[in-house]
Amino acid sequence: MPELPEVEALVGFLRERVVGEVVEKVYAVGVHALKTYEPGVAALEGRRVDEVGRFGKFLGVRAGDVWLVMHLARGGWVRWSDAIAQVPPRPGKGPLALRVRLVGGAGFDVTEAGTQKRLAIYVVRDPQQVPGVERLGPDPLAEGFTREVFAGLLEGERRQIKGVLRDQGVIAGIGNAYSDEILHAARMSPFKLAASLTPEEVTRLYELVGTTLTDAVERSRGLPLRDLKAEKKSGLRVHGRKGEPCPVCGDTIREVSYRDSALQYCPTCQTGGKPLADRRLSRLLK
Repeated sequence: MPELPEVEALVGFLRERVVGEVVEKVYAVGVHALKTYEPGVAALEGRRVDEVGRFGKFLGVRAGDVWLVMHLARGGWVRWSDAIAQVPPRPGKGPLALRVRLVGGAGFDVTEAGTQKRLAIYVVRDPQQVPGVERLGPDPLAEGFTREVFAGLLEGERRQIKGVLRDQGVIAGIGNAYSDEILHAARMSPFKLAASLTPEEVTRLYELVGTTLTDAVERSRGLPLRDLKAEKKSGLRVHGRKGEPCPVCGDTIREVSYRDSALQYCPTCQTGGKPLADRRLSRLLK
């Protein structure tokens, strides 16, 4: 799933190519992905693109007073073409969900791989009309995201720190992968209660939220869209690396599985050498 660093890279890529250009045609191919109907996608046509921005893990393109806002979910992506097909795409079972062609022939497709169709596309006058945007917490890369703001978000939180970091209503943009990376760098158990953190632990975690995300953004900056997913995977130290040696201590990276996701961690670095209970395995043993 694209998280803050990848969406930030998409914003930079598109900003260089679409701002100042005029939208010629928009095709809503995957009707399941389109969550709004007024205004329709045709409201973007004939307008000049003024802005490309990010709201947490949402990607937004503004043309005049109309926004195209996208949440790429698990299997969504943006594919750029310098010469996009002029023939209208045919609806079907393929990955194409939305096509935007600019005057001059360039444009981009929004696609979704896999069978779980969670891609969400909105055409709105104000991004705050998108439910997922309206509920977002502060952006961890914003200037106003201080250590004091971060501490306030954790105060009184009786949930596990892994879940708090992933909660978009608390902090915008961090998902499953980067929460694993941040907690590994902080040498902190994902099951530790957020409210139990000491002031020193809060400070360390705050600093690593910033450096982990900033480093990932910098690694992705300027890369072609086709290389962003590979860059994300290669830059991860523990997430998605079950069974591999920890790059810090050499212990075997372990996994805790949930219904539709999993977290990875290093027992030596994060849990005092103790394996965490795998929720899926625990259910099978009952």
